[in-house]
Amino acid sequence: MTDFASRLTLAARTTGPLCVGIDPHPGRVPALFGGDTPEGLARWGEAIISLVAGRACVIKPQVGLFERLGPDGMRALQRVCQAGKAAGLIVIADAKRGDIGSTAEGYAQAYLGRDAPFACDAVTVNPYMGMDTLDPFLTAAEANGKGVVVLARTSNPGAADFQTRDMGGAPLYARVVEALQPAIARLEGASGWSSLMLVAGATGPDEARALRKLAPSCLFLVPGYGAQGSGAGDALAGFVRRGNHLEGGVVNASRSVNFPSGAAEARDLAEWQTTITSAIESAQADLTALSGLAEPARS
Repeated sequence: MTDFASRLTLAARTTGPLCVGIDPHPGRVPALFGGDTPEGLARWGEAIISLVAGRACVIKPQVGLFERLGPDGMRALQRVCQAGKAAGLIVIADAKRGDIGSTAEGYAQAYLGRDAPFACDAVTVNPYMGMDTLDPFLTAAEANGKGVVVLARTSNPGAADFQTRDMGGAPLYARVVEALQPAIARLEGASGWSSLMLVAGATGPDEARALRKLAPSCLFLVPGYGAQGSGAGDALAGFVRRGNHLEGGVVNASRSVNFPSGAAEARDLAEWQTTITSAIESAQADLTALSGLAEPARS
């Protein structure tokens, strides 16, 4: 069983650093898939996955946008996770869980357990209730070759409310990463990268560089690229040079590849597929050009 970090690093070297978010915002799933219904979400997500395969290595379903539709919405999420794994993609569930004791254990088993109903390769977690909230996720990740993606410096404007506040000469996000050092070392794998991943938003490139100094073995999950306004240079600010290329994580694009210009007006499935494929390939080409990796072959 290979560790999560080694799988992700190898996959990103092969296809490039793009991670495709699957974010079914209300009212935006096209009618040709069934619209804003559980079945529509599942079919739409599966259709995106079929276009991601061979063009990117990671998908990131946004759990809350499935959960809003109740039990059937969560069954749609389950289908999307299963489709991603069947397509050979790495699946990161963006759930941002964070709780204590047996509740955290329940969340960990739901996403990272051996028989997890929402089986994925990694899950995002919120560390701001303390290190004990992360222990069940770390244990499940260690046992099952999975990853834990910890919020450090997020991409939203409100991140500045708390994450960059001075805490005795360093910002709060830096103090969090300092506290994570034993867990980072605990999940370091054969590749030299840790399966404890950090969220490092593209909207804070200077903070990403600071995080890289604090956590040289952590892979980064980078939101904020594309629709949130950050370009490839900012998105890759925390990556490091390995030979002739940059590596150190994946860069997420959601709205820019889920709902690009022309997708909503597509008259049929073929036209929609062409539009989405173009958006995925454009984002990947943008990132690979700067990272130094060869673009993935077009299928």
